[in-house]
Amino acid sequence: MSNLLIFGGVLAIVAGLAVRFGLLSWFGNLPGDIRRVGERSVVFIPLTSMLVVSLLLTIVVNLVGRFFRG
Repeated sequence: MSNLLIFGGVLAIVAGLAVRFGLLSWFGNLPGDIRRVGERSVVFIPLTSMLVVSLLLTIVVNLVGRFFRG
């Protein structure tokens, strides 16, 4: 369990650094992300961005599972 917590912490630090230094500025601006701006409201539906996040998390979870299984 401790290895999993350490891995999660390192992953959170890396993600935080990527956001801090602008490496994820493209996130939320991909083709397929829906943004509607009205006079008094904004609707943002990040369809493509969430597909990318889902794909990356699936890969990470599978790699971590194989690492801890064997």
